[in-house]
Amino acid sequence: MAGSRRRRRRRRARPQQADEPSPPPAPASLSSREVAVAARPSKKICDASGSVSSPSSGSHAWENLLDSLLHQIISLISSFHDLLAFRGTCHSWHHAAASSFPSVYTFSFPPLHLKPDVSQESYNSDRKSQLVDPAKKSLSHRCSAPGITLHPMRYLGCSYGYLIFSDRRHCHLVDVYTGTKVKPPKFQSECNTLIYLGILTAPLNSTNSRLILFSRISMLQWQVGTNSWTEHPHVGELIHQIVLFKGQMFAMDFVQRLHTIHIAPELSMQEVAVMWEQSMLVGLHSKPWLVVCGDMLLLVDLSVSMDQLFGFPGTFQVFRLDFSVEPAKWVKMDKLDNWALFLTNDRRNPTFSCMNPERWGGKSNYIYVPTKSEDFDEPWTAIEVEQPVPSSTHRMSFSSAATAHCSPLNSLWVLPSLVYGVDQ
Repeated sequence: MAGSRRRRRRRRARPQQADEPSPPPAPASLSSREVAVAARPSKKICDASGSVSSPSSGSHAWENLLDSLLHQIISLISSFHDLLAFRGTCHSWHHAAASSFPSVYTFSFPPLHLKPDVSQESYNSDRKSQLVDPAKKSLSHRCSAPGITLHPMRYLGCSYGYLIFSDRRHCHLVDVYTGTKVKPPKFQSECNTLIYLGILTAPLNSTNSRLILFSRISMLQWQVGTNSWTEHPHVGELIHQIVLFKGQMFAMDFVQRLHTIHIAPELSMQEVAVMWEQSMLVGLHSKPWLVVCGDMLLLVDLSVSMDQLFGFPGTFQVFRLDFSVEPAKWVKMDKLDNWALFLTNDRRNPTFSCMNPERWGGKSNYIYVPTKSEDFDEPWTAIEVEQPVPSSTHRMSFSSAATAHCSPLNSLWVLPSLVYGVDQ
């Protein structure tokens, strides 16, 4: 009996071994699903600075978020600089933004305003241009010169974040944000002296990307990564503007006929039968703009009636192309609802649309255009649809629409190439 009591006392007095820690009690409210998540630590943990730390650091694990959730976060981004911050937070986020980003035309942040240095006639290595974000006007970006050449270069357009130029022998592509330059193969014929327009069919690093140039007599095509151009005859009016809409290239010529451009089996153009509203045929009109706006293809018209030629304003009118009828028909829109549009006088430049612009301080149902005057607080102005365009703005921004295709590079709206999925 006494021996039994001594054994019980020894068991009670036995100290706990250092290598056998007592497990903490599990919270009563912790569900089995939460236990499973807590028991499976992430391989990498990203903090807000983009560095990788160990799981014991106390940082939250973001590396393995699903792309679907990342895209929901991306849809809430309201400025280009917010996109840069998102990409810089974590490597997997950078990859998701670069490789799986939704269509640029569904973005909810505005394009950047590019103000080039045009103080000299020919381009040189000392030139700098300025990019301004309308959503964060205090954060401007100075970017490199648009090109270096011994000969003056002709501006051909801007596509997927690249400015397109040509000289006597070559075409030059310049990234507006990084200044990176790409030189396609040398031209094979003398038609390059007649080239007036250029466009990329996809982001430059895409496997199916092509550069298409238009001259007065032919269309030239370079498949990115190859060593030569292919040339196809072009008979008809000069091309006024080109946009990409739902996987197709739509082009409008100088007499406002609409065409589709086909890559396969060979580069060709086909006219699209379109009916015009009567109001589009009355009065004087500037050359229209094509704008992709969500799932709509829009035509923006600046109309000036006969008694408004001398000092009186014009008016922006917007039409959408109704594909549900045959032939397709331009249908007038009274309002843009919760959209804002961005365009410039030069139709070689891209046009943009932005949903819910109030999120970054913009206005719905307004059209944003660059100005040429230094008297304004901002390098652009906003004009409401169906409201008079101020005479001063009309003269500054739209006075040379007929000759814009011959002009040098001027202010334009642009989204840098990294927005389109180019992983710099």
